[in-house]
Amino acid sequence: MTGTFNKVVLSINAHPDDAEAWNAGVLKLLKDKGYKIVIATLTGGDLGGCKMTMEETARVRFEEAKKAAAVLNAEYYTLGGVDGFLFDTRELRLKVISLIRKVKAGIIFTHLPNDYHSDHRTTSLIVEAAAMVSSLDTVLVPEPPVKITPLLYHSSPFTLCDPLGQQIAPPHFYVDVTSVIETKKQMLECHISQIDLMKHMHKMDDFFGFVVQGNRNYGKMAGVDYAEVYWQHLGGGFQKEPQVQTDLKEFLIEKI
Repeated sequence: MTGTFNKVVLSINAHPDDAEAWNAGVLKLLKDKGYKIVIATLTGGDLGGCKMTMEETARVRFEEAKKAAAVLNAEYYTLGGVDGFLFDTRELRLKVISLIRKVKAGIIFTHLPNDYHSDHRTTSLIVEAAAMVSSLDTVLVPEPPVKITPLLYHSSPFTLCDPLGQQIAPPHFYVDVTSVIETKKQMLECHISQIDLMKHMHKMDDFFGFVVQGNRNYGKMAGVDYAEVYWQHLGGGFQKEPQVQTDLKEFLIEKI
C-alpha cells in the first residue's frame, strides 16, 4: 500500500444486506490483498421484515448481518438510524466520524449520492460529510483523528439509473468478481429474512438470484462473467489516489 492509507476498508451502507448486494465481491478481493474489512449500517433494517415487529426484525437482521460479515472475518456495526426514516442529523454524522476513527479506515465504500433509495441517498450524504472531516482534531468525538482523509468510493444500486429512471453517469471502473462470486452468494444467502420481503415489496421470487444477475449483466458490459461497478469520489476535500484500482489492477476493467 502506498502513502499513509491504512489497510482497513469500511463499507458503510443504509441497511443490512446492502454491502453484500453491491460490494461483497470487491470486499473479498481486498481481504485477499491483506485488508481488514469492516461492515456497518446506519439502520438496523427495522422495516425489512414480514409478520414481525420492527424490534423483532432488527434483531433478526442484526444476526444475519453478523453472520454475513463473519464470512470475511469482518466486524459489523449498526448505528441506530431508523429504516425508512433516515435523516441527516448531527448525531449520525458524529457516530460515523467516531466509527471511521475507531476502525482507522483508509478506504470507505458507500452508496451513490443519486441512488434510487432515499435511505441510500441520505447515507451517502452523511458518510461523505463524516469522511471529509474525520482527520480534523477539532471535531468533538473522543476518538483521535485518522491521519489522512479516507478515500471514498461509491457502489452501484440495483440498476444504473437514478430515482427517476434516468441513466446514471457511467461507472469510473468495473471489477471482475467472477473468482469470488461464490463468496458473494454465501454472504447474500445469510439474509434469509429478505426473501419474503422482496416478494412482497418488489414481486421478486428470487432476490439473491436477482442481485447475482445484476453482476452478470455488469459482467457482460465489461467482457467478463460477473462484475461490480464503482465510482471514486473525486470532489474537493478528498484524496484522489486510485488505491483500489491499483490494488485490484488484475481484476480492473476501466471505463467502457
